[in-house]
Amino acid sequence: MNVGVRNALIASALLTVAVEYVPYANVPGRPLVWLSTLTHELGHGFAALLVGANFNSMQLHADGSGVAGWSGAPGAFGRAFIAAGGLVGPAVAAAGCFLVTRSAKLSRAALFVAAVVLALCCVLVARNLFGFFFMATLAVALGAAGRWLHEEAARLLVAFLGVQLSLSVFSRSDYLFASVARTANGVMPSDTAHMAQALWLPAWFWGVVCGAISLIVLGGGLWVALWEPTQGAPGRATD
Repeated sequence: MNVGVRNALIASALLTVAVEYVPYANVPGRPLVWLSTLTHELGHGFAALLVGANFNSMQLHADGSGVAGWSGAPGAFGRAFIAAGGLVGPAVAAAGCFLVTRSAKLSRAALFVAAVVLALCCVLVARNLFGFFFMATLAVALGAAGRWLHEEAARLLVAFLGVQLSLSVFSRSDYLFASVARTANGVMPSDTAHMAQALWLPAWFWGVVCGAISLIVLGGGLWVALWEPTQGAPGRATD
């Protein structure tokens, strides 16, 4: 087992408990909800780009809701893929966090990459003041962490973010089976409802599919992060 990853995951789990249960430590709780929403909306946007559509806009709101805007003609499967991108986005991001924690150096690099992506999103797709402010603040924080944190501290931070995104897959799983999305922009069809409209099968079916994909992606990312190849002779890890 990768000892560095194991220790980072244990520490991040303890930090999660502190955020939830220690008095006054739950102040970061709301930003973690915003992080989950951000990842969800980015999942829609990046999925749109993957099927040849345009990622036009993104709005994040203080109540934890958000909306991503896209345009193009990707076809029925493409529309369903874009809708699913938001549902599995947090799980994919969490798995990515777990994977990069295999290397402390890679964890620091991942923080820089995330900061650059968020900075670009601020310029290109942010369409409301709150969303712009949150993404800009997060970009600065992650960039500063990548620059000044010790490598093991960077690994811990990435593992903590991965744990939080993993938890959001379960804590917000009721949305998988909702028929409508209630946001600060108004009431609109949910992502699974959009999938049902594009691919005919009922929304609850696509909720099950997206939930199963999220679990598989999470489990695979965690397994790869902790897996160590069997070697014929003992050796020492350098990172």
